[in-house]
Amino acid sequence: MIPLDVFGSESVEADLLQQVRWRDGVTCPRCRSDRTVRNGSYREFQRYLCKDCDRTFNDKTGTIFAHSKVALRRWLFSIYAFLRFNTSLRQLQCEIEVTHKTMHRRIERSGEALDAPSLDLVGPVEIDEVYVSAGKKGRERDQESRSRGLSTRGRGTYDGDKPPVFILADRGTGQRYVIPAKATDESTIRLLLADCQEESLTVYTDGFRAYEPLEADDAFTREYVVHGDGEYADEEVHVNTRESHASLTRRWLSPHRGISKDKLTQYLRAFQLRRELYRKPGRDALKHAIRATL
Repeated sequence: MIPLDVFGSESVEADLLQQVRWRDGVTCPRCRSDRTVRNGSYREFQRYLCKDCDRTFNDKTGTIFAHSKVALRRWLFSIYAFLRFNTSLRQLQCEIEVTHKTMHRRIERSGEALDAPSLDLVGPVEIDEVYVSAGKKGRERDQESRSRGLSTRGRGTYDGDKPPVFILADRGTGQRYVIPAKATDESTIRLLLADCQEESLTVYTDGFRAYEPLEADDAFTREYVVHGDGEYADEEVHVNTRESHASLTRRWLSPHRGISKDKLTQYLRAFQLRRELYRKPGRDALKHAIRATL
């Protein structure tokens, strides 16, 4: 589960980064030319010379690991522990002996590097929303104090510090998508369901009225259960798969207390990546994580 042989050596980590980053050949990160040659080394990392722009670069240039005095093996360990075990940033800070500000900035950069999930729905699709507590954070003197809607029950709003997060479970492909939003209106729902392969996409929902306009659209076949009436499943019609994934989403956010709603997208993309690593062995999972952040 944990590739201890990788985290114990900086040279092994450097070789792993080289394998993942240049799997399709070495290209200059500045001009994108493939006319490159080896040109010595930078510590444990190979250095290259671009024949087109006449500039040198190494395996870390242009990545989130560039210009860091902290060893690469420490950063890769923190990313692996964050994704695999959902370790809090405070604990990771202690493990690799850096300040919380440094750790937070590096994890934030890795989250920014992750691509948004690409939806290609086959159907049937379960869709529902969950509301998470993610408020404003301001610790500097010139900013307003933190305001979080922790006491608000039921459906929340983005402005009320309980932003909605849509969860889609595609039964046709087995994929799960977790996408934050600023509203739970008809336009947002249609945008989420726009990328589909079927002419008439079957959509399973609960009784929330925002999904009602789908019934009048020939592009969708909506079937639903009304939780308020004690109805949770009618043969194939249910959103239980989505409910299960929603509980995992809440557990993922739980150790990271006080998430800003402006950073919520990065945490949820990391959660999406974590699901891709779930069934992979340690070294393969680490390679996949590195590839996703490059």
